Amino acid sequence: MSLSIVIPVYNEVDSLPLLHRRLHEALDSFPPPWEVIFVDDGSGDGSLELLERLAAEDLQHTCVVAFRRNFGQTAAIAAGIEHARGDVIIPMDADLQNDPADIPMMVAKMAEGYDVVSGWRKSRQDTLVTRKLPSRIANGIISRVTGVYLHDYGCTLKAYRREALADFHLYGEMHRFIPVYARAAGARIVEVPVQHHARQFGRTKYGLGRTLKVILDLFTVKLLTTFATRPMYLFGRPGLYLMLLGLLAAVAAPILQFAGHVPGSFWPLLQTGILLLALGFQCILLGALAEMAMRTYYEAQAKRPYVIRRVIRSAWDARDGSETDDAK
Repeated sequence: MSLSIVIPVYNEVDSLPLLHRRLHEALDSFPPPWEVIFVDDGSGDGSLELLERLAAEDLQHTCVVAFRRNFGQTAAIAAGIEHARGDVIIPMDADLQNDPADIPMMVAKMAEGYDVVSGWRKSRQDTLVTRKLPSRIANGIISRVTGVYLHDYGCTLKAYRREALADFHLYGEMHRFIPVYARAAGARIVEVPVQHHARQFGRTKYGLGRTLKVILDLFTVKLLTTFATRPMYLFGRPGLYLMLLGLLAAVAAPILQFAGHVPGSFWPLLQTGILLLALGFQCILLGALAEMAMRTYYEAQAKRPYVIRRVIRSAWDARDGSETDDAK
């Protein structure tokens, strides 16, 4: 399996020479062919100029993709994946906190039949209050909501088979949710402990605000992975409940009023019932519109709402003299 290591870079000029050397130390004796794709995300500290020199000295292994301005880590990873040529794609950070020495172990684990090997910074070398604690909370919420239970969604060091990254696009902070998208397409996922080092140079680009963005992106991920092909279930079910409550309130209003149990309850209950009926109908109508938009999306692009791992054909096609797809 050929390897493509994708590394987003933003103002990491001091880390890059050491990172490049450690990649060679880890992979020069490793049998598969490999390349490293540095994606400069609008750095202003000389990182791009240094990467250009490294690429000139190591054309066999080094590729550089330069953005016109800063677009963010997810965009940089997406660009690296687009330019990768390997069978296995491995994103990692440029700040030396991920260790290239873990790559051979992760590739060996993938050879056991997994499609995604996710790194777990079991002994994480970061501050507790601003980094580790928010990360643990976010990882717990993501695992519970998506049903893909990982200890460390925030660890960039992960290994993916190329086919596990097909048919979805990355936006916002979505790179950390790639295992969720891959699982939705039927990928086999395993998590392995990896080394984690304290930052040696520069300052971290992450903070508490990033955790809030991740939680907001989680709603989008849940919508896309669970309800993308059946939005009526998302909107229609609450709509039916609201209409049922509205109907009950509308029926109860005259009963309670004329029976004398709750004097003066007629108009408030009736108005509440009508409001709930209207809200329920709007939810169902929104679900119907989402269904039409979903069908237009799939049919206009000739996309299929399923992903095939492989096809094993019988000899049926050969009986009438035609070749099977495998024979071709």
